[in-house]
Amino acid sequence: MVKTDNGITYSPFRHVTRDTWKTLNGHPNYVLADEDIRKLNALNEPLTMQEIEEVYFPLSHLLQLHINSYRQLHGYTNSFFDNHTKRLPFIIGIAGSVAAGKSTTARVLQKVLSLAPGSPRVELITTDGFLYPNSYLESKGILNRKGFPESYDTRRLLGFLSDIKSGKELVSAPVYSHLVYDIIPDELHWVAQPDILIVEGINVLQVNVKGKHRGPRVFVSDFFDYSIYVDASPENLQEWYTRRFEWLRKTAFQRADSYFHRYANLDEKQSAETAASIWNEINKPNLVKNILPTRFRADLILEKGSHHFVKSVKVRKV
Repeated sequence: MVKTDNGITYSPFRHVTRDTWKTLNGHPNYVLADEDIRKLNALNEPLTMQEIEEVYFPLSHLLQLHINSYRQLHGYTNSFFDNHTKRLPFIIGIAGSVAAGKSTTARVLQKVLSLAPGSPRVELITTDGFLYPNSYLESKGILNRKGFPESYDTRRLLGFLSDIKSGKELVSAPVYSHLVYDIIPDELHWVAQPDILIVEGINVLQVNVKGKHRGPRVFVSDFFDYSIYVDASPENLQEWYTRRFEWLRKTAFQRADSYFHRYANLDEKQSAETAASIWNEINKPNLVKNILPTRFRADLILEKGSHHFVKSVKVRKV
């Protein structure tokens, strides 16, 4: 953002209030059943039909403009080279902090985009699957830095995206279990040339240039055709994380096979203190150092207020 001598402020982003944003939907309203909304809901994160209609329908419309332009360019390029190559998947990256609601945004977009004309096939993967196994993290002494850039097998993630954008017919991604807090051995998620691929993860917009490296550098976001950052204040993020931790303590953590079963018998005060400790020692430093600085690398920023509802949108100008 730049302010000139005459007082005019320029920014590469267009700021749109929610009241204006909700009027920008050019599509007819899609029909979503109550069961669809229940499936899209996340832990302690309210999702209403109003939120879908006012935020995600316009977002879907905007994305369709980019997707249609991408398809048109593919046709022009085929004509230029006088060949008939198959169109590659349009890749959407979704970034943001732990507890920001990235997963919900990704799931809702997957559903809404699949309702577009032609019923495109929309696949979703998360970068959790590209975390190193716990055994590796423990051997390196960085298990407590899970989610930081060094905890990801970035080479494998880049290879996955390169295969997708090279037109490979069948590409596999590792599968992660939040219950056991680890990669599931020998289980793979196969992706077979979808029309749209959504890649969701806290680190997808990071450009880590530290350390010794020779030769060309390639980053995850180099493979994105469009990118979204889900934004919220650090105070709201910590509150949402604490609520989610408390809900999990009463549910998933109660299972004997849960990695976090040791937290199952905490009382409410102990639970809140433990959540605050994890947030301040791990998630907050990662947010401040690695995630938040990538916010303005996105093409679009969903700005959330309290209760997880989007209050405004920033869209990169074209």
